[in-house]
Amino acid sequence: MGTKKHKGRPDLIGEHKIGDAGQAVFAILFLIVYITDSFIFGFSTFFNEIVPNIIRVVAGILVLIVAGYFSMTGMKIVFDEVRDRPEVIRKGVFSIVRHPVYFGEILLYLGLLLFSMSIASAFIWIMTIIFLNYIARYEEKILVDHFGDEYKTYMQEVPMWLPKISGLIKKKIGSKQKIKN
Repeated sequence: MGTKKHKGRPDLIGEHKIGDAGQAVFAILFLIVYITDSFIFGFSTFFNEIVPNIIRVVAGILVLIVAGYFSMTGMKIVFDEVRDRPEVIRKGVFSIVRHPVYFGEILLYLGLLLFSMSIASAFIWIMTIIFLNYIARYEEKILVDHFGDEYKTYMQEVPMWLPKISGLIKKKIGSKQKIKN
């Protein structure tokens, strides 16, 4: 496998060659299974009878909002801000998780899953997580090769996928203290 470069953007290191295509395939596969199971056949949506609609809908909407925030903010930071040279991005959502766009994608599927509780769709979701983890690990090797210890330090300080609740609380308190001063 090779690395896909972003033409005209020397400030971007690169990504896995099949990353975009793989994400598209998993998105299509998820939607096909999700729609056919949730709205046509319902062969694995029996949890809908256990979990009340209001809980599923509210939880799903909240997860979708968080997914949109991580994905859109991450994309904006990476692609809208042209830097003079490549650098380890540590601001915004990149201070919460190392792969906020992929994390947002994972949450997007989870939000949809909460609406229908489709076990078949959950299986595709798990396969998607495995794929995104593979892509992220590949990209992190590229970043370690390029940035060395700086990226290794970032990896130690910021979790790959699951935000540290204590870190989020400290950031919130720190931002409130900055506002007071």
